[in-house]
Amino acid sequence: MGTIAQFAGPVAQPRVAFQRAELSVILNVYGRMVMSGQAKDYAIGMHRDQAVFAIFRRHADNPTWHILKTPALAHLQGAYAVIGAQGQMLKRGKTLDQVLKVFETRRFEVVK
Repeated sequence: MGTIAQFAGPVAQPRVAFQRAELSVILNVYGRMVMSGQAKDYAIGMHRDQAVFAIFRRHADNPTWHILKTPALAHLQGAYAVIGAQGQMLKRGKTLDQVLKVFETRRFEVVK
């Protein structure tokens, strides 16, 4: 009979992702933003070098905030960051709780 040839399939690249405890904290903050009317939708991205949690004010808009996890920067500037809609760095730190404090201030409240 013939021989069976093994073909090397696509190699899955390791991806950075949020852990369950990290997502729980992020979704808690997101839930409070939804209740206050500041957020409507979110998206999660897992890439080779970073994980992204994007928060949208409206469904079709660009994300208003990005929460990034970049493990390569853990010893330098901190693994976590919050990026604003215009690309500005709102907060960067070594722990997720420290970075998410930027959402606890009243600066994101809509004034009528």
